[in-house]
Amino acid sequence: MTSLSVEMLAADPVAPITSAGHAQLGIAVLAGIAVIVLLITKFRVHAFLALTIGSLALGAIAGAPLDKAITSFTTGLGTTVAGVGVLIALGAILGKLLADSGGADQIVDTILAKAGGRAMPWAMVLIAAVIGLPLFFEVGIVLLIPVVLMVAKRGNYSLMRIGIPALAGLSVMHGLIPPHPGPLVAIDAVGANLGVTLALGIVIAIPTVIIAGPLFSKVAARWVDVQPPEKMIPGRASDDLEKRPSFGASVATILLPVVLMLAKALVDIVVDKPEHGVQRVFDVIGSPLIALLAAVIVGMFTLGRAAGFTKERLSTTVEKSLIPIAGVMLIVGAGGGFKQTLIDSGVGQMVLDISKHWAIPALLLAWLIAVVIRLATGSATVATVSAAGLVAPLAADMSTAHTALLVLAIGAGSLFFSHVNDAGFWLVKEYFGLNVGQTIKTWSVMETIISVVAGGLVLLLSLVI
Repeated sequence: MTSLSVEMLAADPVAPITSAGHAQLGIAVLAGIAVIVLLITKFRVHAFLALTIGSLALGAIAGAPLDKAITSFTTGLGTTVAGVGVLIALGAILGKLLADSGGADQIVDTILAKAGGRAMPWAMVLIAAVIGLPLFFEVGIVLLIPVVLMVAKRGNYSLMRIGIPALAGLSVMHGLIPPHPGPLVAIDAVGANLGVTLALGIVIAIPTVIIAGPLFSKVAARWVDVQPPEKMIPGRASDDLEKRPSFGASVATILLPVVLMLAKALVDIVVDKPEHGVQRVFDVIGSPLIALLAAVIVGMFTLGRAAGFTKERLSTTVEKSLIPIAGVMLIVGAGGGFKQTLIDSGVGQMVLDISKHWAIPALLLAWLIAVVIRLATGSATVATVSAAGLVAPLAADMSTAHTALLVLAIGAGSLFFSHVNDAGFWLVKEYFGLNVGQTIKTWSVMETIISVVAGGLVLLLSLVI
């Protein structure tokens, strides 16, 4: 996946499907994004349909023949799904195994038993970060918020003091750390090295989540002092299980794909000989597909079998895990189609041409573009895949490390100020029993802190590596 080059992901930049000038292309981009925003926010159209229509609108306004615009969109959709579709499916299976087996509960209970008082917000960050590795953001919220509510109620903690760190851990994982869909798509689009991106992402994620989580939660708790809503505190998902996987087995299973991918990155740096036997072995076992597949297979035993699952229940768990991701897969694919339409229309080359005359670093430009699309569409994933398509040409002359930082700059920008056009905004509002103003003062500000801090750390790292 990381071997995909920019040229493989885009049509020949020398032969765009339209001859429009920069002004017309700029108008086409703004119009395409405006169509997507209006359809999602005003008319409540599903993001997949909105992205599809917005892509065709962009191509039409840019003066591209309709058949070529359609081809660009479908090519981008297919390429994106081919690149990350299997990984999304494997991540969903692993997350479902973790939840249904009681492995997630085991991790939560073990950490909470060791933490208390002032350590509790830090424990919530750790829980969210560990559990959030294989889960989509929305799934992570659904899994973790009941735990947050129970901890706040049982320990008489401020809901914001416990909830903000958990949300920060989930959000940082979602925006910066592969194998989440957004970072994976951006890695594909700019031709970045997944292992290097993962390693640098962890370096940036740690201080970011500390500032936006436990530290900001002190301020958020003063701004918004609310109690856990009783109606949102459910029973535990694993109450019907006779036994649960051990803490060590659960954590080891979740961390297995990360360890394998990091090992590949380390071998690439130390050996640096593509034909060397050791490097070839780690190129295979450290690839995202094999790493996640290995975790799923191991998880069937360490999670499923350990919880007493029969073969039939394991099969049912896998089947149920794949149903909810259809929408995610289509949105990610349509985002890739929109990206490809941008590239084939010449917008990527336009950004490259214009940026040459700007006294603005490429990494800051990538962050700003992602911020604009995030504010407009409300989707971190759409912002990531669209911004990656726009700035992909900028990666052509970058080093491996700076290409990875380009991905992280996009990911950081994609998290900026979640508001009313973001599904996550409403999830947090309803689960925590907040009004719109309270949600903005807590959740939206937290997302902005993550975006700004992570973006600043990306720029800082670019100066020293």
